[in-house]
Amino acid sequence: MGDLIIILVEFGIFALVVGMTVVVSRRVQAAAVTGRRLRGEAKRDENTAGRASIVRDRKVKNPLLAWVQSTTSLKDDSDRGKLERDLRDAGFESPSAPAIFFIVRFGLAIGLPFLFLIGQSFRSHPMTGLPLIFVALFLCGVSLILPQAAVDRMAQGRRDQLEREFPDALDLMVVCVEAGLGIEAAFVRVGEEVTQSHPRISQEFEKVSQELRAGRSRGEALRNLGQRTGVDAVNSFATLLIQTDALGASVGQTLRIYSQEMRETRFLKAEEKAMRIPVLMTVPLVACILPVIITALLLPAIIDVMRTLMPALAHHGH
Repeated sequence: MGDLIIILVEFGIFALVVGMTVVVSRRVQAAAVTGRRLRGEAKRDENTAGRASIVRDRKVKNPLLAWVQSTTSLKDDSDRGKLERDLRDAGFESPSAPAIFFIVRFGLAIGLPFLFLIGQSFRSHPMTGLPLIFVALFLCGVSLILPQAAVDRMAQGRRDQLEREFPDALDLMVVCVEAGLGIEAAFVRVGEEVTQSHPRISQEFEKVSQELRAGRSRGEALRNLGQRTGVDAVNSFATLLIQTDALGASVGQTLRIYSQEMRETRFLKAEEKAMRIPVLMTVPLVACILPVIITALLLPAIIDVMRTLMPALAHHGH
């Protein structure tokens, strides 16, 4: 009887703990959702002025940066436009970004060789002649190449992240459109919902909603989305919406079909990466495992040869 009471008490304590855990977890989850929505509302209130006018002044206001832009190769519209696109793809959208990049790039190209030469002057045996010139020129060349390489790497990383985030955002957009929201409201809703989990695509959807609120046409805002991201999937999505709007077809059905194609494409890419694994494993196999196997197979024979030949060679030498 006493054992039964103990078991019942332990079971009651266990059930109470499980129930309290479930209640607390639900309340914590509800509080997190509420906090996220409140933060989104606060962010929208802070950015109201910026959203009211998406067409900003692209002129550089800093006098030094404006002088740099007007006296260097940046004054050429084609060169500056290409650099602005590269920096925008990397996430630097300020009008002053090209001038700042120019200053950093050539500052490093001059500063690093200069610091190297100063450091050589303090050494007891400084480098002289051609080696000194070659090292200084090498530092200058590296300083000119590295900033552009860093920007290209950041841009590629941003595009990869957008490509990973876009299918999930597209699924949410399908749900919003089929629930009765318009395409403009769907951009706003999806951008708010994926702020924490998919920040890159949330920013891009937010810019689309800003442009639509500023009075731009849907086609122009969607074209800007495709050009701004540089991702083929997003560009195809923008083109598809423009054509759907022009032909008067069902947006919800179009988005659902495209979402299904995106899922199939993502599955095929994952399958392709899985098929590359055996080929990639060949490199560590050949570089690390194969030498060990060859050594293990040949070592006994090498030891036997040494045991046989070394005494014979020593006897022949005497």
